[in-house]
Amino acid sequence: METILIIEDDVKLASLLSTYLSKYEFRTVIVEDFNRVLEIFNDTSPDLVLLDVNLPKYDGFYWCRQIRTTSLCPILFISARDSGMDQVMALENGGDDYITKPFHYEVVLAKIRSHLRRAYGSYSQIQEERTFQAGELILYPERYVIQHGGQSSELTQKEAILLEALILKEGRVVNRERLLDLMWEDQHFIDDNTLNVYITRVRKKLKDLGLDDIVETVRGAGYRLNATKDAP
Repeated sequence: METILIIEDDVKLASLLSTYLSKYEFRTVIVEDFNRVLEIFNDTSPDLVLLDVNLPKYDGFYWCRQIRTTSLCPILFISARDSGMDQVMALENGGDDYITKPFHYEVVLAKIRSHLRRAYGSYSQIQEERTFQAGELILYPERYVIQHGGQSSELTQKEAILLEALILKEGRVVNRERLLDLMWEDQHFIDDNTLNVYITRVRKKLKDLGLDDIVETVRGAGYRLNATKDAP
């Protein structure tokens, strides 16, 4: 039974979400003390988090950053704020998806199941750990880790999906539509800048490993990984 942590200050909505998800055999924990969000998260060890943006004292972006210091579990934002910038901020701060209120509970359930499958289920349960390599860059997609030159960096789930797609076609262009299809099953809520945000985040993590400018933007087409361009 997977555990869903609900961080939502609308008591009625939190209760409705909990009741609905319980019908589908999810265990739910509702945060009531918003001064102890990270402590409750660590005590609960949830499989997925539903996180509102507007919260007392600190907003959801803050708590998402705090959770990301200890966990890579899927974080789905749920918010009445529907601007593209809010969505970009959610992703920049470590979120995996963004659901705008009002929403259909069936959509929330579908997204939860999708992210759980990708993180823990049928998409990730491989008998032997897979690795993908381009040059000296190695991706461990089940662990969300990249390695290069004896150093490693952790990725979010969607960063790992993005890098896997680029590595598999190393030296060739992967178009934006293909990347969006891989990273989000439902593109309806995805702002046009969302992919740019993830590309920026991946480039920074690669740069921290000594791989600067290896993800090339091909204007009007997509992106290309040139992991061996500086190799002798």
